[in-house]
Amino acid sequence: METPPPQTESTKPTDADIAAFEQQLGRPPRGLRAIAHRCPCGNPDVVETQPRLEDGTPFPTTYYLTCPRAASAIGTLEANGVMKEMTARLETDPGLAGAYRAAHEDYLSRRDAIEVLEGFPSAGGMPDRVKCLHVLVGHSLAAGPGVNPLGDEAIAMLPEWWAKGPCVTPCAPTGEDEGWTVDEGDGGHFAFRPLDGPAEGRDA
Repeated sequence: METPPPQTESTKPTDADIAAFEQQLGRPPRGLRAIAHRCPCGNPDVVETQPRLEDGTPFPTTYYLTCPRAASAIGTLEANGVMKEMTARLETDPGLAGAYRAAHEDYLSRRDAIEVLEGFPSAGGMPDRVKCLHVLVGHSLAAGPGVNPLGDEAIAMLPEWWAKGPCVTPCAPTGEDEGWTVDEGDGGHFAFRPLDGPAEGRDA
């Protein structure tokens, strides 16, 4: 894309955000702290998570990409060998390697500000290789342009995933939120109307 989505302010998740997350990933959120980046469509596309889940399990992926459209497009990049090409460039381009190491330090400092995970790496393969573009893109969207060079590069290769409108439209279960249409399922759970197929779940 020519122009990446703008950086957005980190905000406390609303009920509608949590509902959107659940539809995007097909499960309730775990360790959710904040909406780290909001898609131009209005839905969350990156969330900030606790370094440890509720049961104490370490969860080093501080910035977790939730949008299924963005995730699918990133998966295509990974399948086309982009990660291998980026890792090879890190071995031959000292400037890129230095900027990527700085991104690694930024990721650690942001996670450490929440809780220090002794002995755990940052995420996505940083600082020496590229293991997961989803993580790098999530970091770039949350931190803004110029922080993670390879995350920025990956975003530039993506289509505008919001161009067709929201990936999901969550519905409030009580009808209290203006603009939502009530569609309550069994047991009082949220109901949703996906606009373009089922959400994709994936591990960080």
